[in-house]
Amino acid sequence: MYQFILFIHVLAAVLIVALVLVQQGKGATVGAAFGSGASQTMFGSRGSGSFLFRLTMGFIALFFITSIALNNLAMKAYKQERVITVPATPVRSAPVNNQTNITAPAEAAPAVNTNTNNKTPASPAEGIPARKK
Repeated sequence: MYQFILFIHVLAAVLIVALVLVQQGKGATVGAAFGSGASQTMFGSRGSGSFLFRLTMGFIALFFITSIALNNLAMKAYKQERVITVPATPVRSAPVNNQTNITAPAEAAPAVNTNTNNKTPASPAEGIPARKK
């Protein structure tokens, strides 16, 4: 279902682009686009403006409807993935061992270096030699 609506959505988008590109601005007719003035009679005495405009509006409405439908289908699929299932039977806990054999670690933790003989500069410029002039 999702793929079918997506196909209709993409088809409507492509047709909207094509119809907008075929339409001319005010004052221009389809006959001017194709090179003759007699081609207006194909769409009636009013020309193609009204027909192409209505067709474009129909595809725009279809585009919006499919957008909303795709959003709803995606949200339903997302919500179904987030469902948490709880097991019907209670989970058995591991048996408790009453014997406690706690042993000390084999090695002691390393001692902290308290040697203060390391000379670190007080400011970044202290370790940089002065420039000769």
